[in-house]
Amino acid sequence: MQDIALLDGGLGQEINKRSGRDSSHPLWSVQVMIEEPEIVVAVHKDFLRAGARVITVNNYSATSARLAQYGLADRFSEIHQLATSLARQAIAEAFPEPGDQKAVNVAGVLPPLIASYYVPADQNYQDCYDQYCSIIAAQADYVEVFLVETMSSITEARAAVSALKAAGQNCFLGLTLKDDLTISLRSGEPLARAIDVLGENGADAICLNCSSPETIDNALTMLSDSGLRFGAYANAFKSVEPLVLGATVDSLDARTDLTPVVYTEHALGWVKHGATIIGGCCEVGPAHVAHLHDRLRKEGFEPTTLV
Repeated sequence: MQDIALLDGGLGQEINKRSGRDSSHPLWSVQVMIEEPEIVVAVHKDFLRAGARVITVNNYSATSARLAQYGLADRFSEIHQLATSLARQAIAEAFPEPGDQKAVNVAGVLPPLIASYYVPADQNYQDCYDQYCSIIAAQADYVEVFLVETMSSITEARAAVSALKAAGQNCFLGLTLKDDLTISLRSGEPLARAIDVLGENGADAICLNCSSPETIDNALTMLSDSGLRFGAYANAFKSVEPLVLGATVDSLDARTDLTPVVYTEHALGWVKHGATIIGGCCEVGPAHVAHLHDRLRKEGFEPTTLV
């Protein structure tokens, strides 16, 4: 069997949907984690039971800038440590035998520093680099690997890659694309240029994430031709255009047509193109991952860890 690293799905959105809040907080699932940590454990466990072999820590919105905006700057380290400890707790509860726990990676996350899909006009490489170094330092002792997720610009992605390399870490990088089939990052920069720059900077793998499955279908050949290890994990939003700076995920609607069966067909197509890292992003839940896991096994692939 060929190994396929099987990630979890849309952790933050799944946590957010299960919370007791009437409306989403701008800090999204991090605020839920502070108020209802048991929800985070339950979601991790559901993804593990579905067959995911890489679970991401719930720190996507825990950047210095976003925490400071909501009066939580002094809790930066505490929040990152809480996120990693809840992931570990979920693994221990899902797999009581210590030997079984080794079959799962806990992945730290380097997210967009300001907001998803947003590229500041004054984005500064050194500032991004310094902030990513802080996030890495807060998690490095508690995770096996790092995912850089939903990068909308080459500058921010390059800073994340460089910070990980400086820390002696592997770098599995996720880029988000415009959903207009132009094969460009949300900054407008061509994907081809991003692959060249980020590959030269040492990315161990490049994935396309938090874009529609159709966008990924259209762009994946470019990654398969790059010679790099690559993968994909799509979202299931109708559109991300309503998510302007300052808005919450309440402004976004989930697709009803992207069932577990349909999502799996897209993902198997990516595997046939040579992708070896597969999972889901926002609105892709445990049921999607479970169906994908089972189909991968039936098609002769072995779901496994990243490292």
